[in-house]
Amino acid sequence: MKIKFGWLILTFLVSSLSYGQKDDRPLLTVDGDPIMTSEFLRVYNKNLDLVKDESQKDVDGYLKLFTEYQLKLKEARRLKLHEDEKYKREFNRYKKQLTKNYLSENKVTDDLVEEAYDRNALDINASHVLVRLDAEAKDTLEAYNKVLELKERVLKEGFNNVKKDVHDGTKIFLEDLGYFSVFKMVYDFETAAYNTPVGEISEPFRTQFGYHVVQVNDRRPSRGTITAAHIMISTNQKDTLIDPEKRINTIYQKFLQGENFESLAKQFSDDKSSAKNGGRLSEFKSGQLSSTVFEDMAFSLENDGDVSKPFKSAYGWHIVKRLKLQNIQSFEELKSSLEASVKRDTRSKLINTAMVKELKERYDIVYNTKAKSYFESILSKDFYTRKWELPEDFKKEEKVFTINGTVYTYDDFGRHLNFAQRIYTNQSIPFITIIEKEFDKFFEKTILKYREENLELENEEFANIIKEYRDGLLLFDLMEKEIWNKASKDSLGLEKYYNANNSNYQWKDRVEVSMASVAEKSVAANVLELMKEGKTNVEITELMNGNKKQAVLFTNKTFDIGDAKLPSDLEVKEGLSSKIYSHNGAFHIIDIKSVLPAGPKTLEEAKGSVISDYQEDIEKKWIESLYNRFEIKVDKKALKAVKKIINKS
Repeated sequence: MKIKFGWLILTFLVSSLSYGQKDDRPLLTVDGDPIMTSEFLRVYNKNLDLVKDESQKDVDGYLKLFTEYQLKLKEARRLKLHEDEKYKREFNRYKKQLTKNYLSENKVTDDLVEEAYDRNALDINASHVLVRLDAEAKDTLEAYNKVLELKERVLKEGFNNVKKDVHDGTKIFLEDLGYFSVFKMVYDFETAAYNTPVGEISEPFRTQFGYHVVQVNDRRPSRGTITAAHIMISTNQKDTLIDPEKRINTIYQKFLQGENFESLAKQFSDDKSSAKNGGRLSEFKSGQLSSTVFEDMAFSLENDGDVSKPFKSAYGWHIVKRLKLQNIQSFEELKSSLEASVKRDTRSKLINTAMVKELKERYDIVYNTKAKSYFESILSKDFYTRKWELPEDFKKEEKVFTINGTVYTYDDFGRHLNFAQRIYTNQSIPFITIIEKEFDKFFEKTILKYREENLELENEEFANIIKEYRDGLLLFDLMEKEIWNKASKDSLGLEKYYNANNSNYQWKDRVEVSMASVAEKSVAANVLELMKEGKTNVEITELMNGNKKQAVLFTNKTFDIGDAKLPSDLEVKEGLSSKIYSHNGAFHIIDIKSVLPAGPKTLEEAKGSVISDYQEDIEKKWIESLYNRFEIKVDKKALKAVKKIINKS
């Protein structure tokens, strides 16, 4: 189903047009709510290059679009869509994710980015032993000793022998990981692997999964980034007479006979997205595709232009051609993408620690020096059995500390301790140690949360992005409720709209063909004679193909006239054409089984387009109703000033 997202052009990022705060004034009001001139200029400037309709680049035209955007926001809030729990969950999820990109300490981030770049240049081949352990488990000695024991066995008996004996897939894992590079594993595991010499096994280390040792089998320079093209024959064929393996081998033989790879891909590849580009794929690195078989074959080709033999992946049969191999890019070229990955990765914990230190220096923080000793005094042995509760005379209103005047109380830290006691079950750690450790955790969590909650006040760029996402998500929910769902679910209204506009939904002229494709014109002439004699496709294939020579390949399909796989000068009439067509680097004989003339589509056949158009019709009428519901006022002096600013830029 085709859905219109016109409102999206009003979203994201900031403006380079300046407008002084002291000069700022409302440009328009929507039911009494002012929309400032600076906001209009910011959005206009950002979206200027995205707007394809020239009328919307005109200030008056764009103001209309902007006004309708504000009307929709007003309607969404009138319907209280911003109070919907699903909306709030989705917005908070995005905000939390975006916040991570702004909560960082630059020096630590830069160091981690440089480290990631160095590791990006190497692929590690490793195996590991894992003894599973819950992330919060504190009694870890048994698991530690077990992984240490297994390490010694691997050293003596060999990895595979130990794997056969102890791998159970639940508690104990011994796995060959193959080759991997930076960001493919959790950071602690990655670090252990890169710091362990080839042929050796690391000391035990812990991740959130349990205790590991990693055995490094090999390390090699990164294979770089490759651009390749392929011809694919899917194993899932609608035509049951097609044998995918035989068909790919036939195509490969045609290539060996001198036919152009790109032309064969255009004509025969089942990967529609790449076929139109001669089989060309987007560039990829080792580990980036979902098929290791395909990656290994592509990277095994030694030179640009080399072509593989047919091979099978989980998706079908392929022939792959290496177009270009690019070695690792420079640090400057990769820096921004590496930085984004670092901030999403588990190593972000190191950034948080550095960030807390920086925030302590930036914020005004006042501690209650008596707080720790007070909490130490109210702990009891019940804490070790998860039965501890805050005393009845608990001083819940006392301050633990303040951050820029915001108060965090004994009650806040008390609830933190109450929850934390599960970590210390059946232990006997001194109370002072527990208080020190949990206070540090509570403080770090609190100061980062304070930074997060005040980020919109401290960072203008972040504030703009958050506002635009908040509004965009709200409008998505509104449009889904008021337009898209109504159009798709209103079967009676959809049928009525189709009946009133069915002349807009027409099939193009089509042809059902049996097409023989060959590389040489003389062979094409022979095939044409055999087809005239009434030989079947199977009979002709058996006669013409043999001794490893693939002279002819048939395609039976219905095409729109004008399809790229049909000759542009095709003579459209039923029957076997006596003309031999030259197209896509080959020669084709075409038997048109039937001509399917242009004509009306049924509602079912045109349903996607009808729903899309019906949506537009509903939306147009709905926007008219919003203009009637809400009062719009435009400040003419402010608009004149806006035009003056834009015309100068």
